[in-house]
Amino acid sequence: MKLGLFGFGCVGQGLWKVLHETKGVRADIKRICIKHPDKQRPVPAHFFTTDPADILDDPEIDVVVELIDDAEAAFEIVSGALSRGKAVVSANKKMIAHRLPELYALQQKTGAPFLYEGACCASIPIIRNLEEYYDNDLLTSVEGIFNGTTNVILTKIFEENLSFGEALKFAQANGFAESDPTLDVEGFDPKFKLCILLLHAFGVFVQPEKVLHFGIHRLNDFDIEFARSRGSVLKLVARCFRENDKVAAYCLPRFVPKNHRYEGVRNEY
Repeated sequence: MKLGLFGFGCVGQGLWKVLHETKGVRADIKRICIKHPDKQRPVPAHFFTTDPADILDDPEIDVVVELIDDAEAAFEIVSGALSRGKAVVSANKKMIAHRLPELYALQQKTGAPFLYEGACCASIPIIRNLEEYYDNDLLTSVEGIFNGTTNVILTKIFEENLSFGEALKFAQANGFAESDPTLDVEGFDPKFKLCILLLHAFGVFVQPEKVLHFGIHRLNDFDIEFARSRGSVLKLVARCFRENDKVAAYCLPRFVPKNHRYEGVRNEY
């Protein structure tokens, strides 16, 4: 099996390492499409290209792995690969959440596999569970802590008495938060994941703009102390549910009592 990669950051380099160090894996990376060819990389130069067509139009490449940040560019790559009948793997939650109806229709038309489990809750196989273990069950709700970055921050605030700013700096310094943490702390990241899961839980397409969200960046000292006075902590919880044949979804901070199952979810886990 021949793979074509778009993007070669931490995830792309990790994939390269795993494929080259794991014995018995029948998959090889043939080409890697990048934006900056002059950047030093730990891989021979002949693997790299700046032209997407070198991957998309290569008949030997079976699987396209999309690993870039730009949602619009990612959509062009994924849709282009699917339209050519190539299997696609992507974890671009923003792109998938906004363009899922189009990608789903294209996948149904071409029959090419489109895999995006990694876009929801990292290594937790929640999509597989919904599709394979609960496909014949009548689900009433799906909810959880979908964002590790905000959970790290909230854990530090409640367990180590750090301020929001201090906790955010800790998360950034330790690789849990981006230099621009907007998508995480303002609640966009878990909302995108929730929009994807709505399809697999209830069979509906919901655009992110339709989902109410409120991040942790607006929490103040009063909110923190109020939670403590009630013997609670705060967690950013995403939830979707069906009621009276209608589906609702939101992503909001929630007061969680000490004996609640979410209270034991600490840091990035």
